[in-house]
Amino acid sequence: MRRRPEQAEGSLPVFVFPTELFFYADEQATHKRVLTLYNPYEFALKFKVLCTAPNRYAVVDASGAVKPQSCVDIVIRHRDVRACHYGVVDKFRLQVTEESQRKALGQKEVIATLLPSAALEGSSPRPQEEEYRTREQLMSGALFEQGTLPPEKRVVGGGPGVLTVLLGLLCMAVLVLPTVGEQGSSVPVCLHLSVNKKLVAAYVLGLLTMVILRT
Repeated sequence: MRRRPEQAEGSLPVFVFPTELFFYADEQATHKRVLTLYNPYEFALKFKVLCTAPNRYAVVDASGAVKPQSCVDIVIRHRDVRACHYGVVDKFRLQVTEESQRKALGQKEVIATLLPSAALEGSSPRPQEEEYRTREQLMSGALFEQGTLPPEKRVVGGGPGVLTVLLGLLCMAVLVLPTVGEQGSSVPVCLHLSVNKKLVAAYVLGLLTMVILRT
């Protein structure tokens, strides 16, 4: 397993979605939400979930590890659904470290809000629908933004589309191309890619893999 490049403390990008959690008091099914933490890197990560209001939430597996180029689901339950908490914004912080290190390599905040009813949202798009549209933009290559793929959305159909397969093959081709500065390669220098571009390709490939496995 490859060791990570040296990173300043707190500088490692953390990929988690969704970045906002909404709980609706009149919909018991929404009292449980799922955060998905992705590890697109070639080294394992440890994670820890912190909260500004731990008495209001139950976090299943608040700490653990993520294998390289894998993901884990973190279940969060709201256990104090009362009117006095309507509109209150709480925060979860996901901290990640390398397995052999203690300092935090990166962190990402996710906000959580309890609302009285989904019906009060009116005709405006619900947060989950907005995140689903952002996911579609990501899959078409129009946008790359961390934390926009809602885990509860499943692609239903007879199998992955042609565009999904082609995009996956493109990501794999990007990953096998040489890295900038790599010596002794017969590939033209113009096709040597930066580490950041390869991380983006690995992240997108991970998302595509999840879509294909769920079809």
